[in-house]
Parts: sequence; C-alpha cells; structure tokens
Amino acid sequence: MSRTAGTSKRTETVATDAGEARITWLPARDARLVLAVGHGAGGGIEARDLQALAAVLPGRGVTVALVEQPWRVAGKKVAPAPRTLDTAWTGLWPALTAPGLPVVAGGRSAGARVACRTAAALGARAVLALSFPLHPPGKPEKSRRDELLGAGVPVLVVQGGRDPFGRPEEFPAGDHGLVEVPYADHGFAVPKKAPLTQDQAMDLLAGAVAGWLDGLPRPA
Repeated sequence: MSRTAGTSKRTETVATDAGEARITWLPARDARLVLAVGHGAGGGIEARDLQALAAVLPGRGVTVALVEQPWRVAGKKVAPAPRTLDTAWTGLWPALTAPGLPVVAGGRSAGARVACRTAAALGARAVLALSFPLHPPGKPEKSRRDELLGAGVPVLVVQGGRDPFGRPEEFPAGDHGLVEVPYADHGFAVPKKAPLTQDQAMDLLAGAVAGWLDGLPRPA
C-alpha cells in the first residue's frame, strides 16, 4: 500500500488535569474524520503500527492525531495508573474534536484500554484497539474483556498472531471486529523467517484499518 504523508504536520500542546499532553497532527485534505491514537505503557508514538497509520490514512481522507500522554511528554519512564491516563485523555478530547469532525478513539496496548474505557462518555465515533492487552502475559485468568466488551461503540481489534497479551483466538465473542496480523508479536514485529515481511505486515494492518474506517456509517 502506498504511504502518503500528511499535508501540514504540526504539534499541539494541551493542558490536562494530569499534566501537559501533546498531539501530533497529520491532516488529510478534505478530511471526513479524525483518528486519534495513543501509545502504550512501554513506548511512544514512534511505534511501528502508529507510524504506519500516520503514513497511510491522511491519503485516505482521515486526519491522524498521534497523542502523547503527559507522562511521556514529561520524560518519565513509567506510566501512571489507568485512572490518570483516562483523566489526561478526557482532558485533551476537546482539542481532538476542535476540527469539527467525528473522532475515532484509538491506541495501542494501554492506549487501547484508555480508548475503550472512555469512548462512550466522550462520544467517540468508534474505537480502534491495536494490540489490546486482553490479559497480562501468562495470566489469562486476569482478563480485561469487560473493558473491550463495554466500549459501547463499534470496535476493531487488530492483534498479532503471537501476542503474549492475548492471541486472536483467545478473544471473547462480541460485536467487535478482529483482524489478525500473522506471526506478529505485541509490537507487531514479525520474525525474519516469517512468510511475510515487516512491511507486508504493516500494509496488512494499515489496509485493514483503512477499510474498517471506510465502512463506518456516516453520521446522520
């Protein structure tokens, strides 16, 4: 899939009750919606899946907003409690809706959990859950399925085939969509011996997300 950069990338700092967050905007020409995606607890917006979406979607009419939580902006190495993450996401939501377009809330790993927990209250159009951490590695009994199933809006899960936080076959039945990236781990890295390359894996991911976004019903 061809990758098209945004027309006028810019950054915006937003004050929240949890500290200053940062949004990197990659606008689409004639945008029809905004996809806001947050990072996980172990990394930032440089994650390969977030960057793949940022490279592709603006060319498909979707403005991408890469959201950095205050703890990352402040240079801290450990993410705060889920409640604090939710507070920051809620505080920056008005900035995400400022363009006047429907907003799809998304994120990878911990960011996906934030999006699911807050979507209904914030009026998100839908949720994109990348590498949703269904359970801690090796502890399937500590399931976070209620967060996923309780999002209250359309949800797409994109999951690596060998993700230790929850393989695709472990996910509960529900109204959400589920796309597998074969052989990929929690960071969507694929082994060199896999029958698909890393670029092909990212093309699969970005194509699936783009198709799902295209299929969302338009607001009345």
